[in-house]
Amino acid sequence: METFDYVIVGAGSAGCILANRLTADGKYTVCLLEAGPRDWNPYIHIPAGFIKTLMDPKVNWLYEAEPSHWTGGRNITVPRGKTLGGSSSINGHIYNRGQRMDFNSWAQRGNQGWGYADVLPYFRRCETRIGGGDDTIRGRDGNLAVTDLNYDHPLCEAFMDGAGEIGIPRNPDYNGAKQEGISYVQRTAYKGRRMSTARAFLNPAKSRPNLSLITNAHATRILLDGKRAAGVEYAKGGRGGRTTKLRANREVILSGGAINSPQLLQLSGIGPGALLQSLGIEVVHDLAGVGENLRDHYAPRFSGKIKNSDTINERSKGLRLAGEVVKYFAGGKSILSLSPSMVYGFWHSDPVAKSNDLQFIFTPASYKLGVHGLLDEHPGFTVATWQHRPESKGWVRSRSSDPFEKPLIQPNYLDDELDRKVIVSAMRLSRQLIETEALKPYFDGWVYPDENAQSDDELLEAARHCGNTTFHVMGTCRMGPETDSTAVVDEKLRVRGIKDLRVIDASIMPAMISANLNAATMMIGEKGADMVLDKPAMEPIVLPD
Repeated sequence: METFDYVIVGAGSAGCILANRLTADGKYTVCLLEAGPRDWNPYIHIPAGFIKTLMDPKVNWLYEAEPSHWTGGRNITVPRGKTLGGSSSINGHIYNRGQRMDFNSWAQRGNQGWGYADVLPYFRRCETRIGGGDDTIRGRDGNLAVTDLNYDHPLCEAFMDGAGEIGIPRNPDYNGAKQEGISYVQRTAYKGRRMSTARAFLNPAKSRPNLSLITNAHATRILLDGKRAAGVEYAKGGRGGRTTKLRANREVILSGGAINSPQLLQLSGIGPGALLQSLGIEVVHDLAGVGENLRDHYAPRFSGKIKNSDTINERSKGLRLAGEVVKYFAGGKSILSLSPSMVYGFWHSDPVAKSNDLQFIFTPASYKLGVHGLLDEHPGFTVATWQHRPESKGWVRSRSSDPFEKPLIQPNYLDDELDRKVIVSAMRLSRQLIETEALKPYFDGWVYPDENAQSDDELLEAARHCGNTTFHVMGTCRMGPETDSTAVVDEKLRVRGIKDLRVIDASIMPAMISANLNAATMMIGEKGADMVLDKPAMEPIVLPD
C-alpha cells in the first residue's frame, strides 16, 4: 500500500489549492485523486465552451435532482465538474465573493474565525485582480487572475441604463465594499482562456516531487482504523477498474464537493445511522447531518425577442460564427471569449430590506425553453433572477452501497413560503427591468413567460416550469459548533467523531451566500490549507462600517 502524508479526494476548486499549498515547502507528501480525466478537453479552456461542457459526461458528473412539486415534476440536471479543476473547469467563469454579512452570519452561528474580517485575507491571497478595486479588499499577487468582461454590447448598456431608471445604480466593483448595484461581470478568465483552479494552482505544483496526481481514480471508500481515517480506496477508471488502496499518515481530506463528499462519507459508514442501515452499510459513526442541509439557488429565466439590434443568437451561426472564431484565435473580441452571463445585478425584494436579497443576470442571447445550450433562431435576450439566501433545504443520500451509483439529490426548491414570496418579487423585477424606457427601442415582446402571467399564482406556475439550478449546491457537510446537531465538521473543518479526516469544499458552508460559490470555495481551500498545516490564521482585515 503506497503511503503519503495527505490524501486529497477531488481535484476541484478547493482540492487544487490544497495540493499546491500542502506541497509548497516540500515537507509533506501529498496524493491528489481525481475521478475524471486531465483537463485536455479544448472546450474547458475556451470560455464559450461552457455550453459544451455543461452536458458532456466525459468531464461532468451530470447528476439529476429528484422531481418535486415546485419544479413541476421535472428532473433538473445538476452539473458537477469531473476533471482537473472540478466545477471551476466547467462553470460560467463568474467571480463573485458575496456580501460581508454572509460570512458574519457564519461566525454568528458559532463558527469562530469565519467572519468577514477573518476570510477577507484569504480571498485576497487567492486572486490577482486585473482591473479596478480597493487594494485593501482586492488581491494583486495571487495565483488566480480575475478580470473584467472585455466585451460590451448596446443591449447590455441599455439594460444597465434601464436599471438606473428604477433606482439601481452602477457599481464599479461588486466584490468591493458594497455588492448592491449593477455592472458587467468579473470573471476567472485571462487572455481569452478560462482560469480554472487546475490552471491557476495545480499546474504550478505538478512538477514538485512530493505531489502525486492520479486521474480517473474513483474513490470508493475511506479506509478506517476504528474511528481514524487511515487512507482511501479507489478504482482506476471507475466501475470494473483495478482497486487500489492508499495510506495517509497524517490526514484524509475530502474535496469532492457538495454531492460527492457526503456520498463518500455515507459509503464509508459515516452518516445518518438509519439511512446507512437501510442500505446495508455498516454504521461506523452515526452522524445525522451528513448529506442534509442541501441548498441551491433556483432561478426562473425570462426570455424575449429583440429588434433593432443583433444578439449572440445570430452571431453564433454560419459565416458570422466563422468570423467570431477567427477573431478569437487572433486575440480580438469574440463571442467565444464570453461568459454565459454578461451583466450582474444585486437588489432587494422589498424596499425596506436592509441588504440586497436577490440577484439578477442579463445576456443578449436566448435559449429554447428546456434545452441547455440550444439558442433560439430569432434575436433574443435572457434575464434570470434568484433569491440569495433560500430557506428551503434538501438532501443528498446514497441510493445503495454501490459507490458507482449516482446518489439521490433533492434540493426541495421553493419549498419554503418565504422563498416563493421572494421569487415572485424577483420575477416582477425581471419584468420591470426589461420594460424600461432605455430598452424600449429594442424590446420586441416576451416569449416565456408571456405578458399574460401577472398574478402571484401565475408567476409561481411559470417558475415551476422555467426555473432551473444555478449550479450553486452547498451545505451537505455543514460546519457548526458542538451544539448544532446537524453539523458535520467543526470550525477547523474536522469531521466530528472521526480522527484525521477533514472536509474542505462547498459542502461545509453553514449557510448560503449571496453569490456564485466558486470564489468562496477557493477561499475555503486557502483557509483550510492553513488549518491542515496548523499555521496561524492570517491577520483579520477589519473594514469600516
